[in-house]
Parts: sequence; structure tokens; C-alpha cells
Amino acid sequence: MSRYTVAVVGTGADPSNPTVEGFAMGYRHAEAYATDDRCELVACADIVRENAEAFAETFGVPEAGVYEDYERMIAEVEPDVVSVCVPPSLHRDLVVDCARSGVVRAVHCEKPMADALADAREMVRECRECDVQLTFNRQRRFGAPFTEAKRLLDEGTIGGLTRVEIGWGDFYDLGAHTVDLAGMFNDEHPAEWVIAALDYREEDLRFGSHQENQMWAQWRYENGVYGVLSSGKGDDFVDAAFLLRGTEGNIRIDVEGGPMLELERGGEREPIDVGTETLHRTGTETDRFGSHFHDRAVAEVFDALDEGRESVLSGRLGLNTAEILFAGYESVRRRGRVDLPFDADDHPFEAMVESGELSPEPSDD
Repeated sequence: MSRYTVAVVGTGADPSNPTVEGFAMGYRHAEAYATDDRCELVACADIVRENAEAFAETFGVPEAGVYEDYERMIAEVEPDVVSVCVPPSLHRDLVVDCARSGVVRAVHCEKPMADALADAREMVRECRECDVQLTFNRQRRFGAPFTEAKRLLDEGTIGGLTRVEIGWGDFYDLGAHTVDLAGMFNDEHPAEWVIAALDYREEDLRFGSHQENQMWAQWRYENGVYGVLSSGKGDDFVDAAFLLRGTEGNIRIDVEGGPMLELERGGEREPIDVGTETLHRTGTETDRFGSHFHDRAVAEVFDALDEGRESVLSGRLGLNTAEILFAGYESVRRRGRVDLPFDADDHPFEAMVESGELSPEPSDD
């Protein structure tokens, strides 16, 4: 069996107190690596040395494997796999540096992909040209509510899929999961256009990026299926986190006041068993928050490496989601529909805030 050396960049601070300034996702990655005997965690880097040292002590990383400078770490340790767990604005430089290092074989990066569509595309291009596997930690793809919903779709239980409605979370941060899942349900077809509107009256900063208070977005995939997302005060437009509409029925995920997964056909609604799994976790006694989903994502990283195939977490597929997210913000900026593909070197939402076009009341934090 193959054995891979792993390094984590961006260990984060105290994982027992996650906040929107830092969620200590490096710990979640490391916990997942510890469950897979194909790999060994050998190094870590964080610009705050105390954070890296605390992480190393937790996971048994030798003192020689603790760094503040990730470039030095890569040059000296030559890890096979690097987990990138820093804010999205830093993803591009780290991923490209890993790809060009000549020693890193795979990069497993946190989501969202980047804070600009051009950066997301560059990461995918550089990794492809350097023959480096690039994956993003879209771990919810492996949760039973979603895999069972996909199974029902694939079996034709509700006929052909016509629309995916999302009433959960936000557009950019959690949207990196929900819009990704919509793409998974629709067999990874890319979108052909997006139209959106948002409200941003109260400042909300998450991991260094602005996050709108309310969002409405609609997009159409190339195969004719529609996606719709409503967040904030409009997230109750459906009675579930997801509503998958088909020609012969519907599937609901996380029904309000009801089951985690529900099938509707012929006017009758029946719960579908997904065990103790929810949108976030498996629900077992040993489950750290979302840990088993992370375990499954890491297993997929190594399975794809071992088998020489594209991962379902690949950067190429991630671009389908990134294009929808950035096109949604670009639609707000243009006040009109955005046809895909489109080009933008910046983050349209951030640019509107910086220009004063959007001027939220500063938060008290």
C-alpha cells in the first residue's frame, strides 16, 4: 500500500474555540489524516509559531517539522501532500507554489477556492500543467443525506431532475458547499448563466471576507436544470435545506420540523433512513464536528492518487461552483444576467464594498 508524507499549512489557533476569524480547519484535516494508514503527518507551518507548536504537540509532529515559513518547509521536508488551511485570499499563492515545487504530488485545499475567479482558474491550470492533484475539502459530498439523495436521483425515483432549490446558509462561504452539492446532484454540468441580487446593510466579516446578509440567485445549467438559492431572511422559501424537484416527485433534505431526508411522490411523503447523519456530522458518539465527513474526503484524496483518476473533489469540478458564485456577485454589480464563462480579475462583492457602492453599518465586534 502506498504511503504518503503530509504537511499542513495554516494550523490555526485554539480549535476548541472556532470563530469566523479562524475555524482551525488544519486540525480537522490532521484528524482525518490520522485515520488513514496510507499517510504520515510530518510537518506543519503557521505564521504564528505558537500555533504551529501547539498543533505539532497535538499530532506528534517532530520539532524539526515545525515551521513559520511554508516555502522553507516544502523545500526541506518535501511532503507528498500539502493541506492548505489558510483564508481564501491566500490560497492562490500557496497552491501555485506547491504545484511549482517539483516535490508536492497533491494539494488538498480548504474552500471557498479563492477570492477571485481568475485565481481559482490559475490554481487549477498550474496544478494541471505540473501534474499535481488539486482537491478542495467539499466534505459534505460524503454525508448520507446527500449521497442517499443522489442515489434516489440516479435510480430515477423522482424522474428527471428539473430544479435544485437551496434554502440554507449563505452564498459565498457555505455556498461553496451548497452550490457544489447542487452540481453533484446535476451530474457536474456547468452553468450557462446566473442572475442575482443581494442586501448588505449590516457588516459581516468571515475569514477576512465580507458576507452579504441576504442573497437571491438563480442559474441555469447547460442541460436545462435550474438552480435557485435564497439566503438570510429569504431562506424559508422552501421548507428544507434542499428541495430537489423532479418530473415525477421531489426529494427534501433536512425538512423543517421533519426528517433529514424525505421522498415525495404521488402526493405522499415518506422519510428515508440516513441513520444518525445530518448536514454536518455522522452523529456517532466518537464524532468530532464533521470529522467523519473529513475522514471520507481524505480517503478520497488518497484513493484518487492511488488509482490515478480525477477526484470528485477536483479543482476542475470546483470551478463549476466558483463560476456560479462569482457570476452571482458580478450580476449584482452589473445589475443584469451574467452569461458564462465570464472573466473577472477581482471579487465583485468585495470591490463593491471597497468602492462604497455597498456601505454596511460597521459591526460592534
